[in-house]
Amino acid sequence: MLKKRWAAAAAAAAGLVLLTACGSGGSSGGSAGGAVTLGFAQVGAESGWRTANTKSIQESAKSAGIELKFSDAQQKQENQISAIRSYIQQKVKVIAFSPVVESGWDTVLKEAKNANIPVILTDRAIDSPDKSLYKTFLGSDFVAEGKKAGEWLTKEFGSATGQVNIVELQGTTGSAPANDRKKGFADVIAADPKYKIVASQTGEFTRAKGKEVMEAFLKSQPKIDVLYAHNDDMALGAIEAIEAAGKVPGKDIKIVSVDAVKDGMQALADGKINHIVECNPLLGPQLMDLVKKVAAGEQVPARIETKETEFDQAAAKAALPSRQY
Repeated sequence: MLKKRWAAAAAAAAGLVLLTACGSGGSSGGSAGGAVTLGFAQVGAESGWRTANTKSIQESAKSAGIELKFSDAQQKQENQISAIRSYIQQKVKVIAFSPVVESGWDTVLKEAKNANIPVILTDRAIDSPDKSLYKTFLGSDFVAEGKKAGEWLTKEFGSATGQVNIVELQGTTGSAPANDRKKGFADVIAADPKYKIVASQTGEFTRAKGKEVMEAFLKSQPKIDVLYAHNDDMALGAIEAIEAAGKVPGKDIKIVSVDAVKDGMQALADGKINHIVECNPLLGPQLMDLVKKVAAGEQVPARIETKETEFDQAAAKAALPSRQY
């Protein structure tokens, strides 16, 4: 069911004229003048989500006949900027990247613009006021994801009397998903003063850091009712810390997270996580469709959102057998 839904969403998005990034080739976008070359600068390999995202991009480029030049920035902005400059020197047809952080891109993107190489943002946005620096942005609405997590919490604890203590594991500092998931969640819980975030710190979107920060939270906070994790990997690391502290994840401390990667879904099915808001990493097919259009000089929408859902324990159990990531 889920596979069919994703396929349908991808097809629908393709019909809307999706966004993407591509590389060198003829002015035809590669259909007649050789393969389009796409330079893609990836954030890194910090999570199961990112690994699935990379695989989707690599496999989709191959299927689409697009020559892919790929780099892994290891979560460092300077590495991404160097990769983009390298793609400009190589005269690729299109550049696409998922920005490590939101700020600090204007200079290098102006260099790409001056070289007449169109840029596509995938997964994460930038905060530049100059929208002419990129053709389109394909990705999730991270604020909406944070709101969904907050709405689940307010329903789960709606009848609770007294303060509900929340700890938050934030994503990479300065990144769009960390900023937006924090804002969306905070906006929802602000409506009731009983919900209080007693500790909030970055876990860098990694399992190891999520465990380390959760260990510190457990030592510094005498009472924790809920953990809100900006991604599943941090939640999974936190589960290890909670269990090591002699507590039961999903019961003693309720957990809501974002992503819905297979390991997270298994933890949800097992009752260790209580709710997951989906963030779909399988952007490759949409991206390659956009790459071809942008390379051919076609107009594309400035913003394309991916279609996503939410999961409780029953839905996770139903989805796991066919889960692609």
